[in-house]
Amino acid sequence: MADGTNISWTEATWNPITGCSVISPGCTNCYAMKLAGARLRDHPSRKGLTKQVNGQDVWTGEVRFNEAWLRQPIEWGRPRMIFVCAHADLFHVAVSREWVDRIFAVMALSPHHTFQVLTKRADIMQGYMTDPETPRRIARIICDDYHDLPGKRILAPLANRAEESDPEHVTWPLPNVWMGVSVEDQKRLDERTPILRATPAAFRWISAEPLLGPLAFDPCDLASLDWLVVGGENGPRPMHPDWARSLRDQCAVAGGVPFHFKQWGTYATVFDRDVEDPDWRDCGRWQHERPKGRWHNLAGGTGFHGERVVYVDPVGKKAAGRLLDGIEHNAMPEVRRG
Repeated sequence: MADGTNISWTEATWNPITGCSVISPGCTNCYAMKLAGARLRDHPSRKGLTKQVNGQDVWTGEVRFNEAWLRQPIEWGRPRMIFVCAHADLFHVAVSREWVDRIFAVMALSPHHTFQVLTKRADIMQGYMTDPETPRRIARIICDDYHDLPGKRILAPLANRAEESDPEHVTWPLPNVWMGVSVEDQKRLDERTPILRATPAAFRWISAEPLLGPLAFDPCDLASLDWLVVGGENGPRPMHPDWARSLRDQCAVAGGVPFHFKQWGTYATVFDRDVEDPDWRDCGRWQHERPKGRWHNLAGGTGFHGERVVYVDPVGKKAAGRLLDGIEHNAMPEVRRG
């Protein structure tokens, strides 16, 4: 676990599971995958989880349960926002149901924290959350494995008990767990969002990062969300500013869905042709002054022609910042503490 993080929408990360596999275009330049194959390649929690493919570090599909880190949230007294499995997918096909149950038991025993879960495997998440046996399995783990904790820690998350000595359920869905999906393009939005909407959860949210194209939400799907996070890739694929603006505006139209703009990523827009040079008389100097940049249009294509053409430059994540039209968008849902 990392107490403190540069991720703008959370306060800590918790990695009881590490490892994953590439499932969609958003995975191509995954920061966790690159880290596991570089700086952390010899760490016991990452060793052997990536392999070299065409000169790039790629997940092997193996996942690892880090038993030593499991109880960390219980031991943290100060309430935190905690991103769960920042270097994995909690609902990866190779993650056993037993591991997921044990992780949810810890979250149930830590009602003072808020846990943020993201997955690209929405169907597996839905199956787990709708299984009527899931809360019963979690309750049994709490009673069997955590009898050493103070009684109030055990009893606080339990409800609907036939007898206090024999809990059958936990409050479900857990009120301190935010369930979300990650989407990167319209195809994945259309696939994953309806499943999220049908998944039992106290909070539902979407992370549109890395945003690789324009997104048009179904109004009902967007209105059902508690939060939308948007961010560009810290990598070679730039985000068009109008993609982010559209999502900001869609959130406003949908009744004020909290909108959080995380980052531009590696690329920043340095020239908006339609606004700054509608006669196309000054475009050539940008290629001369910033030769590492490129033209980027609304459809995601490169080249000088197209709709809403901008010039983007790989200035780096820090320099690109996280201002959208001069404003830092930090909206979040109201946090409920246990």
